[in-house]
Amino acid sequence: MSYIGVDLHKNNFQVCYINGQQKKFSHYSIHDLEKFKETLNKEDHLAVESTGNTRYFMNQVKEAVGRVVVVNPRQFKVISNSVKKTDKQDAEQLALFLSKDMLPEVRMKDEKRSQLKSLANTRDKLVKLRTALKNKVHNILNAHGIVTPREAFSSNKSLDGLKDYAVNELAHLEIEVIVSQIRSLNEGIKRLDKQIEDAGKDLDGFENITSIKGIGKKSGTILLSIIGDINDFADPGKLASFFGVVPRISNSNENIHQGRITKQGSKLGRTTLVQCTLIAIRYSDYLRSFYERLKLKKGSGKAIIATARKFLDIIYMTLKNKLIFEDFPNFVLKSS
Repeated sequence: MSYIGVDLHKNNFQVCYINGQQKKFSHYSIHDLEKFKETLNKEDHLAVESTGNTRYFMNQVKEAVGRVVVVNPRQFKVISNSVKKTDKQDAEQLALFLSKDMLPEVRMKDEKRSQLKSLANTRDKLVKLRTALKNKVHNILNAHGIVTPREAFSSNKSLDGLKDYAVNELAHLEIEVIVSQIRSLNEGIKRLDKQIEDAGKDLDGFENITSIKGIGKKSGTILLSIIGDINDFADPGKLASFFGVVPRISNSNENIHQGRITKQGSKLGRTTLVQCTLIAIRYSDYLRSFYERLKLKKGSGKAIIATARKFLDIIYMTLKNKLIFEDFPNFVLKSS
């Protein structure tokens, strides 16, 4: 059995094979995957860092080896902090630590969840770009002494009305170009929304998570695409840590200090979770009382994060136990 470390790049990859005391290096083009696969055995273990084309690489080689370990580069500091950093050195470190079973492994979601997560992230980028363009229009009008409501330009009618504002010729041109981009973004976001909602219906756990008041079809799909397999998390705390909604803890001697949340994991996941929580507390007396009690003590910011953590516990138990709510605010389950 060999332990194989792969330093993967877009067009090529460096390989280190370790078999007992023997060590061998090879270099391949990404187009030579079949030639590389001929060197593999079913007993071999292979490690590769998570990059943009890791899923493609893994899908090509996973049937030829006994195990593929996808490594989290943020946690595997041996490579990033190495004084001597070459492709050979990186591949060797991956193979060496793989042989000792000391690599931080990345959870690889199934193809569909991964694609939906990509769609959701693209949508998020387009929404942020649209917001930036709307803010630019506000700034142009403000420079001409025209103050517009923050929520303006959300409809085609309000966008059409921009041509009637009394601004100079250059400002009119600038606004006209920006409006055309906003319209295009609106159409793109609409198409992504439909695809995300339609595809989400086939995900395991979709009916369960969307039975929770506050989680709609789109937000439910986004959360499921980020969570992946709920059975990968041993308890609700592990899921909360994955979402980055747990505090940093500093423990020195007898002093224990809890700081801000870690913000690890998906930023889109945290944003979606908080947005759903804000809706859920309108309907759930349990969540609302928890939020209001903390708000008086710690302020609204910390209170909503703590409530989101509480809400995530509910999401965990719902998915783990395959629950479906008939009346979520009163925690009434749907009869089978």
